[in-house]
Amino acid sequence: MNNHKLQGLIAAPFTPLLANGDINIGAIPAYYQLLKQNQVAGAFICGSTGEGVSLTFDERVAIMQTWAEATLQDKDFKVITLVGGTNIKECCLLAAKAEEFGLFGVAFTSPFYFKPADVNQLAQCCKEIAAAASNTAFYYYHIPVLTGGNFPMIDLLKAIDDKISNFAGIKYTHEDFMDYLSCLNYANHKYDMLWGRDENMLSALVLGAKGAVGSTYNYAAPLYLALMDAFNQGDFEKANTLQQKSIDMITLLGKYGGISVGKSYMKLIGLDCGEFRLPVRNMTTTDFEKFKADVSALDFQSFQSTL
Repeated sequence: MNNHKLQGLIAAPFTPLLANGDINIGAIPAYYQLLKQNQVAGAFICGSTGEGVSLTFDERVAIMQTWAEATLQDKDFKVITLVGGTNIKECCLLAAKAEEFGLFGVAFTSPFYFKPADVNQLAQCCKEIAAAASNTAFYYYHIPVLTGGNFPMIDLLKAIDDKISNFAGIKYTHEDFMDYLSCLNYANHKYDMLWGRDENMLSALVLGAKGAVGSTYNYAAPLYLALMDAFNQGDFEKANTLQQKSIDMITLLGKYGGISVGKSYMKLIGLDCGEFRLPVRNMTTTDFEKFKADVSALDFQSFQSTL
């Protein structure tokens, strides 16, 4: 298949939830419009930010179908869904559903309970799932901090090269720049290497990254578009300043509890996605007021995404 390389920002959407914890698929069309209006080029759904591992099979199917329907007339907007988990057969079933709905891509991350013994076992998992959606771009999602699958990705590329016809590339959410550059350069830049650490985007751009997947692109896309533009124009001082703004913004995630804080940023831009499911901890009402004050001090309104 054609190895289409994605460019620009691919947001990792939150899964909108109702107050009772059920998925709120009715919010997805407006979510797509938010991303499109802010020049985001695609969506990586049901990933870490989207709580994919906390969703049921039927919920993931419903979310895939709703995103497919919302973006049906927009062939420039690429939707990739994470089908990864601990059950390879279920991953295959989800991948087949994604292809049925016409999504651009599927992604798989290393199983995190029974872990692959080596990179060849991981490659075998990739091969099986990719075959279930053979006409759909297949990405490996490298996030060893969550999965424990800490294999060099250059070794994975060597293990699967020319063995998986629809293998498109890697969503690289790790800080090993040596490995990342080796993957970028592998086989004459054959594979799509999507950067996955928003706080390190500038460093990845220096190495040659063209596309990036991240959670903060949901609510601060203008900041990163300006950063990429400054870099492309050779204004490295401005790019440096904008990356620091990103770091300051992301620091508040850690201060107030981690991944769930992203939904608090979404509330501030006007799209309420509810809370995260257990076992993730959500912010208290008192902390939310403190959070709003800290966000205001960042001059967030000057670079936030707008509805």
